Amino acid sequence: MRIILLGAPGSGKGTQGTALAEHFGVRHVASGELLRAHIAQDTEVGREAQGYVERGELVPDDLVLQMVGGAVVDAVQHGGYVLDGFPRTIEQAERAYELAPADATADAAVFLDVPDDVVRVRLLGRREGRVDDADPEIVDRRMRVFHEQTEPLLDFYRDRGILLVVDAAQSPADVTESMLAALGRR
Repeated sequence: MRIILLGAPGSGKGTQGTALAEHFGVRHVASGELLRAHIAQDTEVGREAQGYVERGELVPDDLVLQMVGGAVVDAVQHGGYVLDGFPRTIEQAERAYELAPADATADAAVFLDVPDDVVRVRLLGRREGRVDDADPEIVDRRMRVFHEQTEPLLDFYRDRGILLVVDAAQSPADVTESMLAALGRR
């Protein structure tokens, strides 16, 4: 199974990515976790990306593709993936399609649909101490970036016939159940 999770920051991609990966026995590839690991390890990619993250902006496509590409190839070789946080732009999705072999493309793209006001409460209430969640101004910028740059992916995947929409304002367990039900109808 190869699944892409789409959603605003705070929509539950990490929680649901873990749940789906465990359910299907595939790897959870979380671009945000990979990015934070690069920053913490002070790698070249991490140093280049850090300023973008601190400002609540998207990291440039080349850096993201460099970081995520190897993890996705490895996951495909081990049975599949749940891809969380990538792609975030139409350009990233198009480049991923160009670079990926046919057996590596996604079977489904699941959009975790949640209202902006719920997302803001979730982000500002996180206890992880993430720099990109601590400031309401940065949270608002992240939401604007999501609507402007990531939300157009919904039509991109709808046009490919693989988009599923799930109400992510429910409890995490109910969201997981809804996703599994939607995936089962495919």
